[in-house]
Parts: sequence; structure tokens; C-alpha cells
Amino acid sequence: MTMQPGFADLALPDLRLRVGDDILPATGAVDVEDPSTGATVAQVPLAGDAAVNAAVAAARAALVAPAWRDLAPLARERLLHRLADAMEADLPHLAALEALDTGKPLTMAETVDIPSAIAWLRCYAGWPSKLAGRAGTLSATPGDYHVYTRREPVGVVAAITPWNFPLVLAMWKIAPALAAGCTLILKPAAETPLSALRLAELARAVGFPPGVFTVLTGDGATGAALSRHPGVAKVAFTGSTATGGAILAASVPDFKRVTLELGGKSPSIVCADADLAKAIPQVAMGCFFNSGQICYAGSRAYVHRSIYDQVLDGLADVGAALRLGPSADRESQLGPLVSARQQARVAGFVARAREAGIAAVERRVTLPETGHFLAPTVLRDVPPDAEVAREEVFGPVLAVTAFDDLDEAIALSNDSAYGLAAHVWTRDHATAHHAAARLEAGTVFANCILVADPAFPFGGMKASGIGRENGSEVLDAYLEPKSVIMAL
Repeated sequence: MTMQPGFADLALPDLRLRVGDDILPATGAVDVEDPSTGATVAQVPLAGDAAVNAAVAAARAALVAPAWRDLAPLARERLLHRLADAMEADLPHLAALEALDTGKPLTMAETVDIPSAIAWLRCYAGWPSKLAGRAGTLSATPGDYHVYTRREPVGVVAAITPWNFPLVLAMWKIAPALAAGCTLILKPAAETPLSALRLAELARAVGFPPGVFTVLTGDGATGAALSRHPGVAKVAFTGSTATGGAILAASVPDFKRVTLELGGKSPSIVCADADLAKAIPQVAMGCFFNSGQICYAGSRAYVHRSIYDQVLDGLADVGAALRLGPSADRESQLGPLVSARQQARVAGFVARAREAGIAAVERRVTLPETGHFLAPTVLRDVPPDAEVAREEVFGPVLAVTAFDDLDEAIALSNDSAYGLAAHVWTRDHATAHHAAARLEAGTVFANCILVADPAFPFGGMKASGIGRENGSEVLDAYLEPKSVIMAL
């Protein structure tokens, strides 16, 4: 196991397969790689069906055990805040683990990923004491009745998360689920399990009862076993549309609840009156941030013809100015793609686009000698039906097309299987609201990018998903309303 020099003294979390107080045997091992070097830095256990069964049994037992079920709402709030306190105290360690197996710059993990995960946890830590039912009267039934509702946890939750923002996207599920009183099994991506395993250590240390929060490492088969397990009441998933479809199909026999946050091909519309000093760098970073590995990356841009060449050159200049480097280097602005497989996949999109006659705005970019790096790429005059304009690339590749009329740009934006996010750049608020009302997307950003906050819901239309995460709305996904009617 070889570490980057900056991570040479990094302590790895307990890598064993833990369910409750038990250490279980694994059916195999999964290599964890440093994308900056290609070196294997750890091996984590592969959880098979027996481990999945044990984890679900432990979660079901914890769900009804007095230590969790009867925990007063304020006590649950304090427990969640203790976990947030522990994360804050451990922030440098968590950030280093996150940077190590994702390849993202350490400074980004320290300032974006881990603080965001803590913020989500603190936000939902305040909810348990507010999740009350209501009392009322019957409207059409004569007689005297005492009527009220209860809001009860949906049950055992399986959270299956991707490799691009491991701890953030896990916390989007963990925080509201635990606030609602559910128990949860987290299956992190095979590529990036380290921060999840450290979170499990912290949860044990602050006093979470056994079985309330479990991390199972493994591969796609582990996630599939959780998705179809009859003891799981709800699956919360972030990842590809294809895998989301498989999870949806697996949920049908048991009528599981699902929240699916899936793929995207988010457009950015740059109007003729846009403030280009703000729009150009943000449209570029809306695609290149995290090396393009973000579900709502603005990976296709529709630019008004009157400013097209200026914007194209500016976008390419922004990409060329970014410093690509290993995750431990504090000067790095972009890291590698998460794996050699992902690097080859993204490079394939660019190669096929070139073969189809689509040109790139050429700039000289120096890539590190090792690691799964790919230069930010701006493709010009991309036909709307081109593969790179329609498929989710999940890399630093921006497809740019000119438009003449705003409604044309909106129509091009909506001509997609996806509907996760959209962006519009204009100085005119009326234009922004006109576009926001017509764009088929779960979130529309006007003159900004990549704003995510626990106060507002996030999710997609069409093939971008089912349900919403975040906001108060997400709590309903983890609660079952129960009506109680008592004759007097």
C-alpha cells in the first residue's frame, strides 16, 4: 500500500465489516485506489448476502428497541449534534480520507465537502422535536371522536451513495432518516468508502445504539441485495439512471418507498445581456468543478450568437488556467477522475465527438504524469443530437451551441431525457423568471451555479429521479402518517 507523501501519516478507519457489536466475515475484498497515483491504499471487505441479512436484522431490532424508539426527541437531537461535534473535531482527518480515495483536492474536501456534511447534519438535528402529528375533527362523520395523527418512522432505510461526493451525499440521507427515527444502512461506493467508515467510528464513539447506523462496504451486488431485501422499507439512492431503474424494479415486490436522485445533462443558457465577467467563469466551473463529476454539472451551454465567440474563448481560457494536480497538493484546483475506467469513459466521449467532426477550442494544458487526469475540454458548435450533447459524460467536458432566440434555447434545453437542473444567465429578472417557469428541471439557477442547501428541496424531473432530497420535504419520505380515531 503506497500513499502520496502528503498522506503518509494518514490513519485509516477500522476497515472490518461491523454490524452492531459484531465483526462479520466478508465474502471477498475490494481494493481502494488513490486516483492521483493509481496505487491501492486499502482493501475493504465485500459484504455478501449473509452480512446484508445481519445488517438488516440489526437495523430492524434497533428500530423497535427502547434505546432508539423511546429516545425523547430532544435527546435524539442532542445525539445528532454530538455526532456533528465529533465531525467538526475530526474535520482534517475526514477531509484527508475524502481526498485520498476520491482524488479531489484536499483544500476542497476541507472547505466544501466536510463542512457541507456537517451543516446538513446540524440542520436536520433540529427536527426531531418538531415532527409532531396534529389533532382535529372529522368533517363528514357524525358523533363524538377524538382524532389525531402520528408521524412514525418508515422503517429500515438502505442508503446507496456514489463516489463523487461520498460524505455529503450520504449525509443528505443519514441526517433526515435518523432525525425521523429510522435506522439506516449505508452502502458507500466501492471506490470511496473511507469517510463513511470513519463516520461509523464517530457514531459509535458518541453513543449511537448498535444497529441504528451501519456501514456495509461492497460492490454493486451488495447494493442490489439491500435494494431487494424484504426487511428494508425504503431505499434512498444517488447515482446513475440505469442503476436507479434497477432499484426501482427491485422495490416493486415489497412496495418499498424510494427516493432516486439520478443522472443529469444540465443546460446553461447565456443570454446576450448576461454579465460575462460573472457568467464565463461560473459557466466554466459549473461544468469543470470536481472534474465534472457532479450530477447537476452544467455540461451543455447554449450561448447567444452575438456573444458566442467571446464566450467560447473565455470558457476555454478558464479551463486552461486551472491547475491539475494530486489531491494532497494544496495548490491543486482540479483532481483526477475517480478511476482509470472513468477516465477512459470520458475520454471516449471526446474522441467520438472529434470523429464526428466536432472541434474543441484548443488550449495547452499540462497534465500530471501519473493519475487518472483529463484536461478540461470545451467543444464548439455541438449539434443538439450529438452524443456528447445528450448523454451524461460525468467529466470535464462542456458542449457549446449557439442560439438566436430565448425560446429556442429553452426548447433545446428541454429536449433531453433528463431534468435535474438548468441555468440561465441574464441581467433581466423578467427573462430569468420566464425561463425558470419553462425549463423542465427540478432546480433552476439564475446567475449562479451549484448552490445546494438543506433548506430547499433538490431532485429531478423525467429520468433524473423520483422524489426530493433536502428541505422539510425530504422528511416526509422517511415518515409514515398514521390516523388515530377514538370514539368518545
